[in-house]
Amino acid sequence: MRPPEFWSRPPQQPGVFARLLAPLAAIYGFVVRTRLKRPPQMRPAVPVICVGNLTLGGAGKTPVAIAILERLTAMRASPVALSRGYGGSLAGPVIVEPDHLAAEVGDEPLLLARHAPTIIAKDRAAGARACLTAGAGVIVMDDGFQNPSVAKDLSIAVVDSETGFGNGRVFPAGPMRETARDGLARADAVILMGRGKFDPGHPRTLRASLRAPLSAAFDGRRVVAFAGIGRPEKFFQTLERAGAEIVAVFAYPDHHAYEEVDLERMRALAAARGANLATTEKDFVRLPPRLRRGILTLPVEARFEDERALDALLLDALARAHSAS
Repeated sequence: MRPPEFWSRPPQQPGVFARLLAPLAAIYGFVVRTRLKRPPQMRPAVPVICVGNLTLGGAGKTPVAIAILERLTAMRASPVALSRGYGGSLAGPVIVEPDHLAAEVGDEPLLLARHAPTIIAKDRAAGARACLTAGAGVIVMDDGFQNPSVAKDLSIAVVDSETGFGNGRVFPAGPMRETARDGLARADAVILMGRGKFDPGHPRTLRASLRAPLSAAFDGRRVVAFAGIGRPEKFFQTLERAGAEIVAVFAYPDHHAYEEVDLERMRALAAARGANLATTEKDFVRLPPRLRRGILTLPVEARFEDERALDALLLDALARAHSAS
């Protein structure tokens, strides 16, 4: 879905639509709070690190999860990623393989699987058990911050520093999955993504940003850019910083399922303007293989201002989990 404009209004002036939707938001918030009071279905015998969002839409959660997987691998902690597999048809638990399609396992698990063994499961508890069978020394949950079924040893909330919490209202009156107060109270740490000045008000906040490690490939290149992510404009800005000359953009809803007509229209425009098509890695893996020809991708990674603070956060969580077992 594409976020409605009133979600980004100032909290003091949420607008008429937010006020009209307040009763539904109250019901949604009550359901979330009630669910979160349930005791975990299981407590795995290994540490569990959850990387999630307090808002709907893209905040950079998956790049952060990938960065954490890479740090844990460097620590020889044997991480296995666990994802719900949003948008995929398979219920799981199933190990994500290179020949899987996004339509089967979701787009984000395909990216996670490039960095560590990855399990998708609609049932998170069953997925955690599958992670243990796969030899996990630590489970990294991509999303699941509002899912209580698996006990967590470290809960991290990723927040976009430019959009923050929007109007601060709970869905559908605003972008929040739960109230900021409740979510921040459960978060062991917040990772603030980007260069914005938003202050989430959490005592343990780390700053990071998305950067393109292979930006030279786009220096001076004319492109027609397209993206179906939470905030497509973030990708377009990253392309420009990488030196690309953007001649046209196509912004689609998050997790957009591309069809041949979409690509035909964009290819025609790119040919007319002497440009290449460029998209995100997340969008690229969501394209049917027959439609991927000639499309450039811009890899991005989460870079932390203080990598030692991230390592300390992870090592502390691992030590606490092992001492409690």
